[in-house]
Amino acid sequence: MTTAIWQLTEAELLADAAAVSHQIQLLEARRIALVADIDTRVSREKLGFPGPAVWLTSTTLLSPSKATKIVALARGLKNFPDIADAVNAGVMTIDHAALILAFAETPPKKLPQEGQDIARKAMITAATGPGARTGRIREAITRLHDTYGGKTPPADDTDRNELLASKTLNGRLVLKGDFDAVTGEKLLTALSPLTEPRPDPDGTETPKTGDDRSPAKRRADAFGHILDQYLASSDRPIEGGERPHLNLHITLRDLTDLRDNADADDIADDETTRAAAESDTEAGDPVDINTGSLIIDDAPTEPDNGSGSDRRATDRGAYRDLFGDGTSVGWLPWMGPLSRNTSRQLACDCLLTAIVMDENGSPINLARTARTVTAKQKKALIARDHTCAFPGCGKPASWTEAHHIRHWADGGPTDMNNLVLLCGFHHRLLHHSDWEVFIGVDNHPWFVPPATVDPYRQPRPSHARAGPHIA
Repeated sequence: MTTAIWQLTEAELLADAAAVSHQIQLLEARRIALVADIDTRVSREKLGFPGPAVWLTSTTLLSPSKATKIVALARGLKNFPDIADAVNAGVMTIDHAALILAFAETPPKKLPQEGQDIARKAMITAATGPGARTGRIREAITRLHDTYGGKTPPADDTDRNELLASKTLNGRLVLKGDFDAVTGEKLLTALSPLTEPRPDPDGTETPKTGDDRSPAKRRADAFGHILDQYLASSDRPIEGGERPHLNLHITLRDLTDLRDNADADDIADDETTRAAAESDTEAGDPVDINTGSLIIDDAPTEPDNGSGSDRRATDRGAYRDLFGDGTSVGWLPWMGPLSRNTSRQLACDCLLTAIVMDENGSPINLARTARTVTAKQKKALIARDHTCAFPGCGKPASWTEAHHIRHWADGGPTDMNNLVLLCGFHHRLLHHSDWEVFIGVDNHPWFVPPATVDPYRQPRPSHARAGPHIA
């Protein structure tokens, strides 16, 4: 029986913490070994995903980046048993293993094989045990690349370029870039005229009376301005049948219930009129102005009894779908929920597409007799499914295709209740496996796994519908 932590002596606390840490290292090594065999032995059809990294993300608490690192280690360690032995013995962290593996897989061009083996052995020794320090390993790798890396100096090496983009838990985006000198010069040149301090109207530029933004804030504002200009241009590439633009999904009720900055009745009259006008126009019309397009989810609502927000705050029903997919005030396909005030700001400069939703957050059927999905139907599908609807996938809507649940060749219509958004992999999976999909009584897609995945074949909700709900 495990002793309660509060009952442990100081010495026992220290010993247990060290022992558990060692067990974690061994378990991580075990997971890598298991993933290595999953990668080679389990079919993608049974996995239900293009590879083990996405499967790990959808079935465990691992983030996509962590899962990708585990799969990369599982594949790479097969070729370097000396690194694998250190990991399996629990004397090297997987972070250090990943660092050494990256060097071993892409060594400096002029470093001979003997030198590679000697360097790798030295790095394994440096990364072993509690005294291991990442800085020493990175220093050795840098020195070897500078000495044996060929004629291209680091500043000119475009192979080192990378731009990392990570969405944070609070809905922000963190960027980290590493560019060669020429690309860096292009970026700084583009930012330069937009990062100059903005003086007061009288021409003063002192920090107290003029532009007191920090240099980092000025660069961030300038970067946003460059994105605005790009999205407003007419020569950008096509993705998903349209030029990329910013799409905001919001209910008409929430859009009109913004009393902080304007009169609600005025907003309702203006936006409803514009939404109605746009709804009569095919959504293939141009929508690539600065902020893009606004999808209005006009769902039926219960009449207000006059008590206003106080009643909504105390009504348990208002919280029933707190974790659902249809209650976010604003929603962006890439970044997710958006505040009402920012949604209102975006709505001031856009084209509106009205999509009437039912009480379950599903678009009222837009029937078509043609085989291909219209642009407006695609917008309605995005409003309902948000992403690739396959459970656990969530690929961005711009990377998806409309799948006929009952195949067009078999007489299936191109109607909303016969369509579902799927990424390329899951589109093929639905066509070439025993996975099934149907539209449930809630007018949303449900997926039935084959017996090889789930012997009971329990239906699973679509990706955007999965998660907790308050009863």
